Amino acid sequence: MDAATETLRVDIWSDVVCPWCAIGKANLDAALGEFAHSDKVEIIWHSYELDPTAPAARQGNYVGMLAKKYGTSPEEAQGMIDRMTATGVECGVEFQFDRVQPGNTFDAHRMIHLGAARGIQTQVKERFLRGYLSEGEAIGLPEVVERLAIDAGLDADEVAAVLTTDAFADEVRIDEATAASMQVTGVPFFVFDRRLAVAGAQPAEVLLRVLDRVWSEREPALDVLIEGEVCGPEGCD
Repeated sequence: MDAATETLRVDIWSDVVCPWCAIGKANLDAALGEFAHSDKVEIIWHSYELDPTAPAARQGNYVGMLAKKYGTSPEEAQGMIDRMTATGVECGVEFQFDRVQPGNTFDAHRMIHLGAARGIQTQVKERFLRGYLSEGEAIGLPEVVERLAIDAGLDADEVAAVLTTDAFADEVRIDEATAASMQVTGVPFFVFDRRLAVAGAQPAEVLLRVLDRVWSEREPALDVLIEGEVCGPEGCD
């Protein structure tokens, strides 16, 4: 493989208010910890808004919001929460659903793109996931977006400039248009090496098998079986 093909790219569409996205990330991290070529993996985060029309802040508890969104009873919604909480514990993700403050995630996604431009995309992604799902941050509010982005390591002046303009809005919309073109209807959604897709928060062992498969199927290095007389810059043998 040449230098360009040595990197195994993993593109991930997700939203920062998505519990299964946090679980999927944790499982991918665990898989990478067992993957022999993890130093060759490049993670690219892409925007996906579960509710693009959401207000900056929304009143009501998480149980009620889920029940309304999916047309279920409060008891069924609580069952969904209990399942996500238990799965989170298994993979080391602590959810605090009683503290969740739903809101619009568009600005958070713009900050994640700013993070990509500054080489700290994953750190910014992690900060917003943790802020919303574990710390009860109202990540649709500009002042909260600003604080979390700075916490993640972004420059305060740059963050403020992005929030007062439409910077990185096109990048968010392009990500979402790409997801739509691939008929993505839920997240997380992983694309390995631009050719193999995995939908949903799969267990770490499944993601590890995918990583191993994709790596093994890549074009191998040229193997010279027989050598003979040749001519080169210094003459002929």
